[in-house]
Amino acid sequence: MGTTAARRHPAFASTRGFSFTAARCGGQTLVEKIAQRHAVGIRDSELVRSGDFVAIRPRHVMTHDNTGAVIPKFRSIGATRLADPHQPVFALDHDIQNKGDKNLKKYHDIEQFARDHGNRFYPAGRGIAHQVLVEEGHAWPGTMVVGSDSHSNMYGGVGCLGTPVVRTDAAAIWATSQTWWQAPPVARVELRGRLPPGVVGKDVIVALCALFSHDEVLNHAVEFVGEGARALVVEDRLAIANMTTEWGALAGIFAVDDTTLRWYEARARRPAAAVNEDAVAALRASIEAEPAYWAADFDAVYAKRLWLDLSSLVPHVSGPDTVKVATPLPALEAQKVAIQKAYIVSCVNSRAKDLREAADVIRAAQRARPSTPVKAAAGVSWYVAAASSQVMADAQASGDWQVLVDAGAKTLPPGCGPCIGLGVGLLEDGEVGISATNRNYKGRMGSKMAHTYLASPAVVAASAIRGHICSPATAVQGTVDAAAADSAGGVLFGIESPGTPSSGDGAGSASPDDAIHGFPASLTGRLVFLPADNLNTDGIYPGKYTYQDDITREQMRLIVMENYDPEFSRAIKDDDIVVAGANFGTGSSREQAATALLAAGVRLVVCESASETFKRNAVNNGLLVLESPPLVQWLRARYDAPNAALTIVSGLEAHVNLVAGQIQLKDDGGQLLFEGSIPRIGKAAQEIIVAGGLENWVRRRMSKFAQ
Repeated sequence: MGTTAARRHPAFASTRGFSFTAARCGGQTLVEKIAQRHAVGIRDSELVRSGDFVAIRPRHVMTHDNTGAVIPKFRSIGATRLADPHQPVFALDHDIQNKGDKNLKKYHDIEQFARDHGNRFYPAGRGIAHQVLVEEGHAWPGTMVVGSDSHSNMYGGVGCLGTPVVRTDAAAIWATSQTWWQAPPVARVELRGRLPPGVVGKDVIVALCALFSHDEVLNHAVEFVGEGARALVVEDRLAIANMTTEWGALAGIFAVDDTTLRWYEARARRPAAAVNEDAVAALRASIEAEPAYWAADFDAVYAKRLWLDLSSLVPHVSGPDTVKVATPLPALEAQKVAIQKAYIVSCVNSRAKDLREAADVIRAAQRARPSTPVKAAAGVSWYVAAASSQVMADAQASGDWQVLVDAGAKTLPPGCGPCIGLGVGLLEDGEVGISATNRNYKGRMGSKMAHTYLASPAVVAASAIRGHICSPATAVQGTVDAAAADSAGGVLFGIESPGTPSSGDGAGSASPDDAIHGFPASLTGRLVFLPADNLNTDGIYPGKYTYQDDITREQMRLIVMENYDPEFSRAIKDDDIVVAGANFGTGSSREQAATALLAAGVRLVVCESASETFKRNAVNNGLLVLESPPLVQWLRARYDAPNAALTIVSGLEAHVNLVAGQIQLKDDGGQLLFEGSIPRIGKAAQEIIVAGGLENWVRRRMSKFAQ
């Protein structure tokens, strides 16, 4: 089988708690309420619920350097103008150190496109897109903003529902002002207690990623609540929301409260502030007049309920090379892990507060050793970049920037840089780095033969001047606090029962009569079972074919699943219904993984869970991907065998009602063997499927408007 998927023979039983549908009665979560405000074409009586497929018109859509790839998509569907020039926001941030002719031309073309169409544009050097959208007031409380970047989750730190979309979605929004969205299951994460001194938002999310490391919030939206959440400053909320991406979530959001409002009021008083004082006053008045509008309902039903006691938390360090492992800093520093590079860059931890906390470590160390200038340790290269030009100006005005420079930090322009593996300062073979960024996957920040740890800016600064991973206290005192190491651990956390989902009607629910013309309300076909987890895009459509643009659909049919099971293409027939394991379609964003299945005659994939990027690519090309953990678990129990085939033609017939949200399995004698629920397909997704994909849907919509 190779390495493209992880089989679970002989132990098939799932231990995951994937959610595939949520309660369809009772109150709404905050995520559902914000999605409701941006939903298009639903009846006044309908409520958006988790699992619903809805058309959305987001307040803004952000693209960065990948704007250069969205422009040709926009033009290829026949679009010539933006449906709403106020909606798209371009911010160049990824490859800004690259002064090559090709990159500069791309940047010029993006800027020219913005000038021609009248939309907002922020040039290289203004800052990382996510930070810019918050500073400029584009990511605004109570609204929905999407971005063609996975860290769009960050907007949730200011009460804005931020979530990623793929490039085809961005082009569709440019052309029509809307796209589709399946409202995800929502996890409620209660933060109890308050953070001890020296523990910050980065420690919270690093700990959450490791403590709940079994896909508990995979493809969920996360709502942070509780005394601890309310006590966090906005900068810590932004850091936590940002890294809900690494936790596996599609969004992470904090409700707007007085802390949020005071943060905006302070920003509005700044000279030449982009955030208007009147707008902030109106926001406060709205929250005070209609508090229920800005919070989840008391009877909202969540797919998951998790909790973390912040008062039990100590600083944590993630890694190496994975966010699913984190070690309490007091325990890790006793190991004296030597480092060669240190980084305070990226959208998660390069704000003014972060730079101040790093500079304060240097100041404290200098006070402890006044006669010796505090510098980065011998053999350590230390890189610092502000999240934006505004952050950099603030850090310079406060003196924090100069403190870091005097301590040997090498400055980079406001942008992504090393975090995305671009520009100078990348990790080399055999090196170990500690970084205040959000990802430490192998090869992310340079060589695959290097190792990366993630920590808060203060810990990064302390480690840089000591030459090994350590706490600020150790950097100042010069010795490890043995008592602190002995007391490490004991973090209090847990999962509560979410309650039992019940039936009802939402915006995505429908009767058979609600199927639009041309949409098949039901499908019937042979059930073909692929009992693998993590069947990735390379297994579905080998990477060696990805850039061969002349491959026909018939050729696609012959090579689909080649890296997973060469027998698949011979076993599959038109209209077969494929059922697969967990995390189906993980890996790259190549669209051919979806179109190859369509070429093989597959119109529906049901799985335990799916990569959200794959799911969006699938629907955008006319392939439905739905989740049903109970169905997959039933099939695993039935076909559990040491020598089971990679592709199991079950002999069962699947009957799927797409608008009612039901699936039945029958044997060749017609006997009912299994019956379960699947997400209902609302009209937004129906329209895209009938059109044959999102690009065709956009063409039809533009043609309709042109008449």
